[in-house]
Amino acid sequence: MARLIAKSALMGLLPVTVGGISLTEVETGPVTSIAPFKGQSRAVSAVLKERVGLRFPPVNRAVAAGDVRLIWAGKGRALMLGAKPEGLEGLAAMTDQTGANAVLRIEGEAVEDVLARLIPMDLRSTVFKTGHTARTMLAHMQVSVTRVGADAFEIMAMRSMAGTLVHDLEQAAKGVMARRALG
Repeated sequence: MARLIAKSALMGLLPVTVGGISLTEVETGPVTSIAPFKGQSRAVSAVLKERVGLRFPPVNRAVAAGDVRLIWAGKGRALMLGAKPEGLEGLAAMTDQTGANAVLRIEGEAVEDVLARLIPMDLRSTVFKTGHTARTMLAHMQVSVTRVGADAFEIMAMRSMAGTLVHDLEQAAKGVMARRALG
């Protein structure tokens, strides 16, 4: 009988370090898409607050409590990472997304310069603060980018794009580090 082995989307691709930039895999735990039914947004938010201590995230925001995170994922939709939602039956459409995405953390002093080469939006800390999130393009891929610290971001892309995601980030980091070395 065949024995199946679960593999992450980024297995064998990370970690990567280029100069002061590091790419590491983020272990998300369960991932569930939550889309409140019409007229149920407040009820969903109340249940989430009661069960996990978090309200449904506002547009372009991510919220966290312990190991559980809610990330805005588009109009009327959020992703819950780190726990399975409970008590939302009849209030929201829920879809298990565990394993569907590659999620990595990119961090380092020059991280904004690296991402500026690939993402067509202003990610400077004065504009895109910790807890801000956006659906955008990274090179030619659709991604979710969330600032998780002063010099750290989490990037989520479709699992099928994991290799390309790591390659593009690594090449951009090499370019930034080479330019900095030249002074």
